[in-house]
Amino acid sequence: MATPTQAQVPHRTIAMAQVARRRRPTLGMVVTNVVLLALVVVMVIPYLYMALSSFKVNSEIFSYPLTLWPRQWTWDNLGALVRQFPYGRWYVNTIVVAVVGTTLSVSLSSLAGFAFAKYDFRFKNVLFTLMLATLMIPFQVLLVPQFQIIKTFNWFNSYQALFVPSAVGAFGIFLMRQYTVGVPNELLDAARIDGSSEFAIWWRVVVPLVRPGLAVLAILSFINYWNDFFWPLIVTTQPWMFVINLGLASLIGPYDYQYGIQLGGALLASLPVIIVFLIFQRQFVEGLTQGAFKGA
Repeated sequence: MATPTQAQVPHRTIAMAQVARRRRPTLGMVVTNVVLLALVVVMVIPYLYMALSSFKVNSEIFSYPLTLWPRQWTWDNLGALVRQFPYGRWYVNTIVVAVVGTTLSVSLSSLAGFAFAKYDFRFKNVLFTLMLATLMIPFQVLLVPQFQIIKTFNWFNSYQALFVPSAVGAFGIFLMRQYTVGVPNELLDAARIDGSSEFAIWWRVVVPLVRPGLAVLAILSFINYWNDFFWPLIVTTQPWMFVINLGLASLIGPYDYQYGIQLGGALLASLPVIIVFLIFQRQFVEGLTQGAFKGA
């Protein structure tokens, strides 16, 4: 059995000392962690206050000084929310719009990004530039044309009116194009030699290799659909077609402010977004990291 020589021992000692020195917290690391912890607390406290206040009576919500922990726990707010309002229908509407819209956004953006990344066609660069230029157009400018399109198709108070206009966007196409550029062309050519169609190449070769980008786009699209308020306000007029945000806003009356019920609805509405992010947070961070390296 070989034994370390006298020349190797000092080198190992120096290496171990360097590793220990790196693990030793410095003043900059401590200050950074303290600042980040303070920011986390500042961001979490409002949500924690909302969650706990949904179990308070209205008199305690408006009491002074404010209390974080309920003095008297009550389930009346959540019960009244389900009994007096079609909250379940609002929840289902939001889930349908978010899931279908996210699926369309991810698939169509990936297909378009695949076309811009791996195909050469006439006016390709011009079309890509014009598409990116649409990012500078405010949504308010497009509101009237989109409203006219929905009116022409008679889509008011329908699911397609809620997710079709946002099914694909320039940002999603650009993001997926950047990820698809890194896919080796040799893999695509090998699939063509095996007789695969272009759609099969996208589904079997490209999609598995760009999963981090798909995860990032899926999370961003889901959050965008779930938190949308302005567009559903324009295209839905019947309470049974409201999404959660619009339904909660309708609870505010000119003479009655049921903040306990609203906070309970907001608590339930925030849970899917938190669950989706917790499930896909690893893919989300991995996708952002790979995107940063690709951008560099």
